[in-house]
Amino acid sequence: MSEIPCQKNEELRLKIVEFAEVLKREAHKLGEHGLDEEDFYQSGLFRGAIERVRGQFSASMKEKRGFVAQMLDQMRFGGFIKDWSSAGEANRHDYAVTLNNDRTAIIELKGCLDGNNTNIFERPPHADEFVIWSVCSNPGADPRHNVWSGIHTRLSAEMIDRNQRIDGLVVWDWICGTSARPCPKLKDETRRCEVGQYKLPPPCIYLFPATVPSPRNNPRPRLNRIEDVGILQAMMDCFGGRGDELHEVEIEVAHQGPDTVRKTTIRRDGAVLKQSELTPIRRS
Repeated sequence: MSEIPCQKNEELRLKIVEFAEVLKREAHKLGEHGLDEEDFYQSGLFRGAIERVRGQFSASMKEKRGFVAQMLDQMRFGGFIKDWSSAGEANRHDYAVTLNNDRTAIIELKGCLDGNNTNIFERPPHADEFVIWSVCSNPGADPRHNVWSGIHTRLSAEMIDRNQRIDGLVVWDWICGTSARPCPKLKDETRRCEVGQYKLPPPCIYLFPATVPSPRNNPRPRLNRIEDVGILQAMMDCFGGRGDELHEVEIEVAHQGPDTVRKTTIRRDGAVLKQSELTPIRRS
């Protein structure tokens, strides 16, 4: 068992590595550039072409926002939420969702969770609930590495150091359930959700502590339950999630000499999937 049910396709990764090596060796034979092999690689043509293709294939924020908008619309049309809106560029967060009980859920959209952008978030004062949604559009990314890096290395440290409460995390995008990122939930194909052009497994949902961990007063805060976080409950209900697939993220914090240290544990259906040692929070 691991911190997330899905995994990267190792066969695909090896093919990518092999093809990349072939491309580096044989690229000078492609096209009608008029350069010999040495001039081709020294000219910058190859590197420039690679960067251009990379940029064209990278999912833009527009594409990611379009995906999230379709999912939120599906929830609204199905009666699982009352309404939602894009927060706009003036705000640090991305979406405000009005739940059926009129509570406000705020969603912060992130990428693969392994980069420094994951550290940049701010729970707004009017948020009744605040969740992170990871949309990782890179088919070659390792979801297990990214989820652990995001939760333990980045989010837990920010929560403690900056006194920021995160109620939960959603890991879900259009690569989920494809050959690039097989999902064991789809052993039963009837669980695949069709939303527009997408055919998806149910989302992976992580429940975080209900309060901010603090070494002195709150060293091991209780966890949120799914019914405590309405936006996550709505997602689970709308897209066919199950209670035994929910992840719980326990964060313990303490002082150890001059350091503030934390231990992160991820559980699913009562079983420990991954647990860190007591790890110092480092700030430059």
